[in-house]
Amino acid sequence: MTGVDTDRLKEEKERGISIELGFASLTLPSGRSAGIVDVPGHERFIKNMLAGAGGFDLVLLVIAADEGVMPQTREHLDIIQLLQVKKGVVVLTKCDLVDEEWLGLVKEDVSDFLKDTVLADAPVITVSAVTGEGIPLLLEAIDRIAEETQPRVSIGLPRLPVDRVFSITGFGTVVTGTLNSGSLHTGEVVEVQPQGLTSRVRSIQVHGQKVDEAQAGQRVAVNLAGLEVEQIERGSVVVGPKGVIPSTRLDVRLLLLESAVRTLKNRARVRFYLGTRETLGRVVLLDREELAPGSLAYAQIELEEATVASKGDRFVIRSYSPMRTIGGGTVIDPLPRRKHKRFRQDVLGALETRERGTPSEILEHYLQGSPDLPVPAVVAAGTGLQEKEVEEAAAELARDNKIKQITGEGKTYLISIDVYTRWADQIKDLLASYHSEFPLREGYPKEELRSRRFQAINNKAFQLLLLEMERDGFLLVMPQSVALKSFKPGPDHNLDTTIQRIRGMMKEAVFQPPSWTDLTKSAGLSEASGAELLQFLLRTGELVKITEDLYFLKVILDEAKEKVIGYLREKGEITVGEVRDLLQTSRKYALPLLEYFDREKLTRRVGDKRLPGRAI
Repeated sequence: MTGVDTDRLKEEKERGISIELGFASLTLPSGRSAGIVDVPGHERFIKNMLAGAGGFDLVLLVIAADEGVMPQTREHLDIIQLLQVKKGVVVLTKCDLVDEEWLGLVKEDVSDFLKDTVLADAPVITVSAVTGEGIPLLLEAIDRIAEETQPRVSIGLPRLPVDRVFSITGFGTVVTGTLNSGSLHTGEVVEVQPQGLTSRVRSIQVHGQKVDEAQAGQRVAVNLAGLEVEQIERGSVVVGPKGVIPSTRLDVRLLLLESAVRTLKNRARVRFYLGTRETLGRVVLLDREELAPGSLAYAQIELEEATVASKGDRFVIRSYSPMRTIGGGTVIDPLPRRKHKRFRQDVLGALETRERGTPSEILEHYLQGSPDLPVPAVVAAGTGLQEKEVEEAAAELARDNKIKQITGEGKTYLISIDVYTRWADQIKDLLASYHSEFPLREGYPKEELRSRRFQAINNKAFQLLLLEMERDGFLLVMPQSVALKSFKPGPDHNLDTTIQRIRGMMKEAVFQPPSWTDLTKSAGLSEASGAELLQFLLRTGELVKITEDLYFLKVILDEAKEKVIGYLREKGEITVGEVRDLLQTSRKYALPLLEYFDREKLTRRVGDKRLPGRAI
């Protein structure tokens, strides 16, 4: 059809078979362009076939007229069924090698083979690559079906599963694949997942032509800046920034093929294929111990390596050994937060909602299990919804008072009303316990509360959450802490008596106060209780810190200030010795006091003397 030999490898040319994926482009009679992925037919290379099949919009199922339906043909059709490629043409090749009678028998066999499959109504075209017979009819059939095929959606974030990666001298690393969704633009910043690499699209080619933009459904070659070939592999996915989150766990609806030779037991190890990626994993059946051939079940796939998925993605599983295609299905949740408990009706019900629910139902369910405050883009990555769908669903649920939209610093965070109320109750209980244990503290430190109880929420989002709860009257938010609205920090009767005693000792000592350590020992306080009381008195302003372990009552300190200021106004200067005599204290206290007054700009030091500062 194209005149392009897609077999690149020496072994392929020597053996006359396709081993790796081959690529070519084709201009159909209508002028429409098509990208062709030639996948291996041999059963030993089904793994490579699966890497190319994920991007198909329509399929050409090639069957040799001289051989008829072979075991690998059956496996390929199973894969087409599992991936739900519903458009296609059946091509009977090598018709020049058989007579009409044999060809008729093969067509009957093929018709029976395709009955009750996605290709049951596909046209069957007889061709010969040697004589060219049937090729024009085949091109017309492809063109006709291509016109009927629904184009892929170019909205949302781009997603390009990589099927080939190589380097071109002078250009660097190039990846190819079929753009599943969105669009790619030259100069755009992208990520390569699950490796977590960031790059920029240096240039794009579609069907060998340089373009500035690639649309969903096109075969694309992308030149990525700043990355080495060794950093990327087949199975990697090029996506928009923060478009997906890799996961080692997927919730799925799983079908075991009728052709499977045995049941699939819980925790069976399988080979898992999604997009262009192959990885090993285990199937956790959620409502049974084993899955019978031809049966469907909800399951969780535990993968040995992270993969990238979206809700609705189709996948295939093959038995670990021997390698045979045994089933596949649909991704329901690409980012489940936890391992599911088996045989739980609530788990199965939730999966059914995720599978069949409306965007509003999916969003509501997602938020009810969310450990943080996600923004719409994160919800989209975790649910497979488009970001616009999430925003529209959020607005609807907010109107129905089922979720809250908390906005700040240019972002909108989403939270279920049920989760919000539960968290508010938890925080109020924590605050009540904290106030009881630390009655002198103004409140629970915000960062300590977040890091101990709400680690999944980033600091900015947590601050906005607390402010929302303050607006709703649940609590009081201060710069560094949070408290119940009804709470007033202060001592109980016993502690108040202790404070009176300490206050009396400090007043009696006047300008020679004992150290705080000595004061608390004399008052019978433990070191911890003394530290709590000290912070309370400092915060309320009754005590003022002069130096480490030297504190003055504010009323006494004010008296010292008045005396020093009066002396300076009269004399114009003062020395440490004069302060000592003025306050009838010792140098041990006079010097720290003067240094404190220096810091407060009441005095300024000039040599051994102090002159009036700016604050006088």
